[in-house]
Amino acid sequence: MTGWEELASTALVGTDRRPYRGDLLEAAAVEVARRRAGQRVRETDRPEPAPEGERAPAEEREAVGRRAAERLGRLLGGEHERLIPEWLAAAAATGRRVPAYVLPELLERGRRDRSIRVHLGVLAGQRGRWLAGLNPAWDYLLEEPTGETWELGGAADRRAHLRALRAADPARARRLLESTWERETPDDRAEFVEVLADGLSMEDEPFLEAALDDRRREVRQAAANLLTRLPGSGLSRRMAARVRACVTITGDVIAVEAPEACDKAMERDGVRPKPPRGIGERAWWLQQIIARAPLSVWERPPGRLLAMRIPEWDAEVKAAWVRAAVLQRAPEWARAMFGWDPIADLLGALPPEEQQELAAQFVRRHDLDSQLIMVLGGVSSHWREGLATAVLGKIVKVNTTQPWNLGELVKLAGEHIDPALWELAEDHSPCEPVQEVAALLRFRADMYKELSP
Repeated sequence: MTGWEELASTALVGTDRRPYRGDLLEAAAVEVARRRAGQRVRETDRPEPAPEGERAPAEEREAVGRRAAERLGRLLGGEHERLIPEWLAAAAATGRRVPAYVLPELLERGRRDRSIRVHLGVLAGQRGRWLAGLNPAWDYLLEEPTGETWELGGAADRRAHLRALRAADPARARRLLESTWERETPDDRAEFVEVLADGLSMEDEPFLEAALDDRRREVRQAAANLLTRLPGSGLSRRMAARVRACVTITGDVIAVEAPEACDKAMERDGVRPKPPRGIGERAWWLQQIIARAPLSVWERPPGRLLAMRIPEWDAEVKAAWVRAAVLQRAPEWARAMFGWDPIADLLGALPPEEQQELAAQFVRRHDLDSQLIMVLGGVSSHWREGLATAVLGKIVKVNTTQPWNLGELVKLAGEHIDPALWELAEDHSPCEPVQEVAALLRFRADMYKELSP
């Protein structure tokens, strides 16, 4: 019996039944390395040169510089890998490609991570497309928005096709979805409806209104969410009528009478009859109809409404206003409701500068906890000096009192603060977490410098 056969046999029966002197796994690893090192390369193992017509075509675009490519290699190798999407977006914006030697690892990354594929069409260049034609695992790079993709592609590729078509021609995208709607799976129908959020208009209402009758709850919910964003839709008018039936405003008092039942018409409009654990049925129904009613039904600015007295259902009404501001992307309401319930979703309805201003105020007055992390996670990059200073100050303050909460805050700061502010961070404090932020900002600043023309 050879050494390898003995190792394999012992591994199969177990060392309890066949004792082995030494470390079995270590010995196996050494044997594998020895056997591989001793193999001779056969002539048939050597790839034949590609025929002239099958070689990679000439590149049309210039490659990024050597230092930029080396930094991408470091990112792909695991150093600050959360910055990969930022590097790819910045590089694609220059219109240049990556060098050939980076392509295999980058294309393999794209196979596993669909989120970065949006930039690879530019960055891979002609050689990348040529390689994709030779490796089926990378052929995602060759997919174009064609009718064949819609008819034969996988679910993710079909969503990407529909999204691209929606951006270019919203009506055509909707008609394409209508043409195959009855053949789609319930899961696909729900995700395809959400794609219609881009370019949403009243022209989409008939299709979305019909989707309210879908057998799948997720489809009905997705359609109702989009109809809520259309103040002139039939669903918005029906919800407004339901709110008016529940609410009476007299002076500075908002009298509320929650619905007694959830009828079939309410269910069709997206009201879910069964509440989550811990919420009563009537409270749940009330929140949903207020959240889906156009905010104009209140006929008063949100700041004034928040100052009024709501004798009953106060928390439920205000929670519904928060949800309505998010669903309807209403800046005035989002601004007001953030003061009552500071959640990241509300920031999405505001322009980037105002997001940062509200977030900076929140950071200054709030303890470091999961809510603060979530709020900051909802703020668009790049954070400017006001928010950067507030976050760095928070890091210094909690460095010795809450070290267990610092990790994600330091990462967020390093990844989202404007990298041009690395000197601000470096000079802010000598404490180690702040210097860690400064180092990451310097890393990103160098990254952008290497990518500049």
